[in-house]
Amino acid sequence: MGREPAYPSDLTDEQWEIIEPMLPLIKEPGRVPVHPFRDIVDAILYIDRSGCSWRQLPVDFPPWQTVYGWFRRWKERGVTDRILEELREQIRLAEGREPQPSAGVIDSQSVRGADTVGADTRGYDAGKKVNGRKRFIVTDTLGLLVGVTVLAASWQDRDGAKTALLGVYLSTPIRYVFADQRFAGRLVDWAARTLRIVIDIVRKPADQRGFAVHPKRWVIERTLAWLTAHRRLARDYERDPSVSEEMIRWAAISQMLRRVTRGKPVRRQQRRTLRQARALPL
Repeated sequence: MGREPAYPSDLTDEQWEIIEPMLPLIKEPGRVPVHPFRDIVDAILYIDRSGCSWRQLPVDFPPWQTVYGWFRRWKERGVTDRILEELREQIRLAEGREPQPSAGVIDSQSVRGADTVGADTRGYDAGKKVNGRKRFIVTDTLGLLVGVTVLAASWQDRDGAKTALLGVYLSTPIRYVFADQRFAGRLVDWAARTLRIVIDIVRKPADQRGFAVHPKRWVIERTLAWLTAHRRLARDYERDPSVSEEMIRWAAISQMLRRVTRGKPVRRQQRRTLRQARALPL
């Protein structure tokens, strides 16, 4: 028996039916999970959405050590990457697109680093006046996450983008990427020569005054806004940049699941009374 759903970040029954087949079965002899995987996933999504630390996970979830253990295990086995790929394919087919994207969009986002971020993995972005880390994300033209790389904020966009583009080149058929003016210059030549990827620099019109939406760029800016609605991503708290990347993947999974089940009945969460909250097991 699993726990009763209690938080807005919990999966609905329909969302769990979609994601359950994507989680790997336990193949290690003698190892039977004590806690249902649905509770583990709900706990990860709760941390991502609420921004609490692992040790402050509410008591109605499995122990934080168990949740974090599965979080690391799924990261190391590439489980979240496979889930993202499956969900992205479902959404693209529903939108009448090819299963695999051939074009993408790249952007970066500098976020402040908490005191838990070590000096060896953080830096200062002089342009944004941010001391912390920089996220490089690549999406398809629907705004669905394809790849993410987290580096120190001191990395120049044209240099940090190389790692992100290399990952996209190795894992997807994307060979055409839209980018803004910060990625112009040597990166365009490097991508064309080394990866056979064309980078199309989307420049502002000469007569533009103030903010304007660019048709080839707004989807990734919208995705970044959706991701940072998860409080764990409002700044970077992780000691290991690869854990930051994994948190971004889980936030994208949550967003994609809502997109897949959009327009379908949503189970309302029941508000607990004080007496029910006190009755929770310790």
